[in-house]
Amino acid sequence: MKETIFDVLMYLFEHYMEDEMELVPDSDNVRTELLAAGFEPIEVNKAFDWLKSLSSQRAIKPTISTSFRIFSHEENAKLDVECRDLLMFLERCGILSSANREVVIDRALALDDEELSIEKLKWIVLLVLLSQPDEEIAFSRMEDIVYDLVPTYLN
Repeated sequence: MKETIFDVLMYLFEHYMEDEMELVPDSDNVRTELLAAGFEPIEVNKAFDWLKSLSSQRAIKPTISTSFRIFSHEENAKLDVECRDLLMFLERCGILSSANREVVIDRALALDDEELSIEKLKWIVLLVLLSQPDEEIAFSRMEDIVYDLVPTYLN
């Protein structure tokens, strides 16, 4: 089975990020461990680049409190209706700010050849919230959604 960037990101999340270690564990030991776990070097490098790009977007601050979002053709092609609905739902219920929504969309589009499911998008949201300062409550709420700890009528 061919491992993808997303698989590497999930491995890193499960082994490093959940314990609130640095978001981009940029060490040779981690790379060696990923290669020993069977991940391809190119996928490992792409995952580290994905995380590095995410960490560089930490300082985004919204300038407009309310906004109307129109998805581009590229975004519509990558994010199906269910994914776009999830983003709008998360923004309406206060889990995502408009600025964080844009980071999520950017990171989703950065997974070039990945087919994006709603489950993968939930994980991307979780990774983005983990990377943002002062988003502990939103992260916790999103974690409940990812692990299906929220009643289905709220999903």
